[in-house]
Amino acid sequence: MQGRASDRLRDGRLIVLLFLGPAMVVLLALVAYPIVNTVWLSLFSSDGSQFVGLGNYNEMFTAPDTRRAILNNTIWVIVAPAVVTSIGLVCAVLTERVRLGTAFKAVLFMPMAISFLAAGVTFRLVYDENPERGVLNAVVVGAHDAFAPPSVYYGMSSRPESDLSAVDGAFLTPEVNAGTPVLIPLVGLPFERLPSDARPASAVPARGLTGTVWLDFLRGGGGTAGVIDPTETGLPGVRVSAIKEGEVIATTTTDANGRFAFPQLSSGGYRIRLDEANFTPPFAGATWLGPTLVTPSIIVAYIWIWAGFAMVLIAAGLASIPREALEAARIDGAGEWQVFRHVTVPLVRPVLIVVLVTMMINVLKIFDLVLVLAPDSSQDEANVIALEMYRVSFGGDLNFGLGSALGVLLFLLVLPAMLFNIRRLRREHT
Repeated sequence: MQGRASDRLRDGRLIVLLFLGPAMVVLLALVAYPIVNTVWLSLFSSDGSQFVGLGNYNEMFTAPDTRRAILNNTIWVIVAPAVVTSIGLVCAVLTERVRLGTAFKAVLFMPMAISFLAAGVTFRLVYDENPERGVLNAVVVGAHDAFAPPSVYYGMSSRPESDLSAVDGAFLTPEVNAGTPVLIPLVGLPFERLPSDARPASAVPARGLTGTVWLDFLRGGGGTAGVIDPTETGLPGVRVSAIKEGEVIATTTTDANGRFAFPQLSSGGYRIRLDEANFTPPFAGATWLGPTLVTPSIIVAYIWIWAGFAMVLIAAGLASIPREALEAARIDGAGEWQVFRHVTVPLVRPVLIVVLVTMMINVLKIFDLVLVLAPDSSQDEANVIALEMYRVSFGGDLNFGLGSALGVLLFLLVLPAMLFNIRRLRREHT
């Protein structure tokens, strides 16, 4: 009997080994060996020929690029998971209360169906700096111009031979005297941008300090530079200031013929200034992928992709909440915000923790979205650990030792979140 029992035990172990053996071989080949080999390579020089001990780790924590990558990963871990989880929770709660909630969930989940490469290309177009191509800048420019439209005369300049000087976006004449009309010729304005009330330029009778601001250009060329030709057009509505000893004495605007006058001013020693407000350029939008905004912009793209994923998981958790608990809270007089805060959130907290930890692991490994979305000029500012590992390993230096050290660092950062998830799953099944 004892022999039969031992045979059965041996047969059972053999069956277990036959089932687990292939999985163990794959696990050792694709997980265990790469981890051990990466740790080993991190102790050697860039070409693997010389043992350097912890030299790569010292270089990793002292190199500016790596410190920037670690800082950016810290920003990612703090911001992205919290925002994704919050948006997912809000959307999950709202979709339970609206008609066609399933269709709404499908639309929000749809970004998960595309790759990070395609999402990066899409957001490169969204963030394009040119408002004619970039959707976001088109919206921002439209909203800005509705409240602060650009000047009609942006882009204008003086002729090279003119004695006008450009100062902080304004144009300033040399000292002039009252009694002699001041001629201020400008160029660079397309005819289609001329105001509809513009009339042919003309001089002002010399009563006090007077002058004319006009477009010193004729269709088809010709005319005399600096002289008001018969068909040249005055520039109406230009704000003109008279300055004496650095102080603004008087201001006025030009009429339809481009003429201005300060009849109360006499003698000399004045300078005429065309104020910078006359030449305010159009708002060009923000440089979303520039060094200052590149990391927040990439995080927004990441949130767009993963918010639907968080919503679906949280919605599944909400579906398991006993409706009796919600109704009891409402019967006791709790408002919807109180029900959400004191009943819904505590009951769905396990799912929120799952989503939050999953997103933390995911953002620690973020790579492809940063590589695709950040332009070369801003990639240093958007750098993350996984991207820095790729750059030092397969970039110009081919430093596999430092790249392996970065890989070990990334593994150590991800490991606590993975162990937390494993412990939580074990507690749920016990």
